[in-house]
Amino acid sequence: MGSSTASLASREHTNEIDFALIGHQESWRAAADVLAVLRGPEHTPLPDGEIKDILPWIPPRAVCHVEIESTNGGVKAHGLYIDSFIPPDHLEAAYMHDNIARVRAAAAYAIKAGAKIVSLGGFSSILIEGNFDQLPERHETVFTTGNSLTVAFIVQGIKKMCARDGRDISRSTLLIVGATGDVGSGCARCLGPLAKRVLLNARNPDRLRRLARELEADGVQVEIATSLHEFSAEADLVICAASLASPSLLLGHIAPDAIVCDAGYPKNLSPLAQMPGVKVFFGGLGQITAGMKFTPDLHGILNRHPFPDVAHGCLLEGMALALERRFEPFSQGRGFITQARVDEIETIAARHGIYLAPLYNGAGPVEDAPHCLTAFTRVEITGVSLLQA
Repeated sequence: MGSSTASLASREHTNEIDFALIGHQESWRAAADVLAVLRGPEHTPLPDGEIKDILPWIPPRAVCHVEIESTNGGVKAHGLYIDSFIPPDHLEAAYMHDNIARVRAAAAYAIKAGAKIVSLGGFSSILIEGNFDQLPERHETVFTTGNSLTVAFIVQGIKKMCARDGRDISRSTLLIVGATGDVGSGCARCLGPLAKRVLLNARNPDRLRRLARELEADGVQVEIATSLHEFSAEADLVICAASLASPSLLLGHIAPDAIVCDAGYPKNLSPLAQMPGVKVFFGGLGQITAGMKFTPDLHGILNRHPFPDVAHGCLLEGMALALERRFEPFSQGRGFITQARVDEIETIAARHGIYLAPLYNGAGPVEDAPHCLTAFTRVEITGVSLLQA
């Protein structure tokens, strides 16, 4: 597919691959942009209809080479971004078998390329968490969901927003949507002991009860429900970490001045949500202060954020471990993210200049434009329909 792909293939054989990142695009616009780079500038862009026909037939493959640098002595690490080419509208349970097969094929590509550590991004980590036996034989390659660093950045973001808003977490009611997933349960363990009360929402009541018992043993006041309308109190801190196929979550029973972290990929919050006065930010994102270099250049395509060198924590975890030369499966399975593990990966990331990204939402930076959080409307930014604040 074009000269860009041929150039990338030659680089795979000449560079040692420290890490690989497995991901997918959350919008058709982003998928079209990736295809345009793979086809090369000499080809005219494909019509939207053709892209939707072609994408499901593209096997997982490396899209670009990635080079990152540490602020600690200029250490560098080299890697690949491998797109699984899961169609943006194929994230529902009906496509589970096909999507797992795509992640397996992307993992096999990473193993063949000689990657020492592989981070699973977006729905890839959701599909595989707790099911690492679904991955191919791994030889010298290790895999991480990257969820520990994602939790670290979500927790940091909540604390930063609370400080900015003068909010005392110890007097707050914390709601976690998607609480029994790896990210949700990790957030519950890290933030639950700090809050006055914790509301846990998820689809599986047995998992909810197990998590509640664990938190209660640590003295946390917990309430569980499979429906967001069943809770007896309004939450003023909310973390949305549900594994939804599209932005469809409606939050009704929350405080009018609540702080809401949307940490979903795709985003959790529905564009139809009506929550005037609620303060929203996109969570789980970090920034590599020494920078990332893509070859071919996919800045603005893989990095669709208003700030440079920003990526999801799930991908940054593998990069941080590669810079640390700790090629180990740091985050694996569901339910193993603890405060101690979060502290450890935070320290590793910070040592190499990887920190919480500047907070923003669909309307732009949160810290520079506090007024942008007051009224919700549906708008289009970079071709993706999002809840804007």
